[in-house]
Amino acid sequence: MKQNKMDLPIKKHAKTFGKAKDFLPLIGTDFIELYVGNALQAAYYYKAAFGFQSLAYAGLSTGNRDTESYVVVQDKINLVLTSPLKSKTKIGQHIDRHGDGIKVIALTVEDAVEAYTLAMEKGAVSYLAPLIKKDEYGVVVQSGIYTYGDTVHLFIERKDYSGTFLPGFIAWETPEFAPHEIGLQYIDHMVGNVQLGRMNTWVKFYEEVMGFTNIISFDDKDISTAYTALMSKVVSSGNGRIKFPINEPAKGLKRSQVDEYLDFYEGEGVQHIAVSTQDILTTVKQLRKRGVRFLEVPASYYEDLSNRIGPIEEDLEQLQALGILVDRDEEGYLLQIFTQPVQPRPTLFFEIIQRKGARSFGKGNFKALFEAIEREQAIRGTL
Repeated sequence: MKQNKMDLPIKKHAKTFGKAKDFLPLIGTDFIELYVGNALQAAYYYKAAFGFQSLAYAGLSTGNRDTESYVVVQDKINLVLTSPLKSKTKIGQHIDRHGDGIKVIALTVEDAVEAYTLAMEKGAVSYLAPLIKKDEYGVVVQSGIYTYGDTVHLFIERKDYSGTFLPGFIAWETPEFAPHEIGLQYIDHMVGNVQLGRMNTWVKFYEEVMGFTNIISFDDKDISTAYTALMSKVVSSGNGRIKFPINEPAKGLKRSQVDEYLDFYEGEGVQHIAVSTQDILTTVKQLRKRGVRFLEVPASYYEDLSNRIGPIEEDLEQLQALGILVDRDEEGYLLQIFTQPVQPRPTLFFEIIQRKGARSFGKGNFKALFEAIEREQAIRGTL
């Protein structure tokens, strides 16, 4: 398994991240675990549609009697798809309530015991006390805490481990079905949706419990349309490798995307994962070819785009044909596009992002993006 020691190209961003206390240093994102109704079929989907590769497996043949998990990988992104094998399990209850969704955001650390101890001293709620797992490839130490909703953070210490993924897993090879990767590199950020009035609570949690800092804030004037609005704050680890925007709904004439998410997910949780690519044109072409559906923006978005964002390297006609958005900040520009939900409920989706120096989150695209989401909500009858 590739360790995520460079989830993000790190430069000296003292002004941006220097305020983080960083008393709980994080190396990077280790893996994301989704609880899903059918792990095998979900793994097939992420391979066929998103270009992930088979990595590891745990289930009946490895001694598990309650769960089955498939691990897929692309560059530094590791997704674990887990399903229950019996009824009335905690995983089954999670799926029954939330549908397919993210349960675990695992973070690589140097010392999982120290990370857990520090977090608990700062007021975290324990999910997993430090646990040592061994096999012939070495030792992995895990611990974990709760965050918003039913989401948890695991701390993974794997410096003394050389196996494929984790003890308890075996290598999973599928040479007969190995679609080409599409250029996804690492997790840029992960967005959580929380209840009205809870955003600042969770910002404070990340600041006080995990040493993050609030690097950007958006109010309902920044993120609004004629009908809906939301508020968001972005917290970051000191090295800038882990960034969590946290959204809450704001009052509007109609139900916002956050309201819709909270309704169908039946609680707080991860709304979307932003994954980085070095060539968004090629990546999106492949995704569209493989049947991934994206939010559609109107042609009017591209009118006068070059005057709004300045010169860019990409061809505007190609960007419009693919529906890719562009925004600029003082450090450069970024390109981004958002999938439609990747499961029946209108909850979890993906963002594909390419940064050309920009460190921001596409503020200039918020209106076009949320109007596109509203059009989908109107089709679903949930606006």
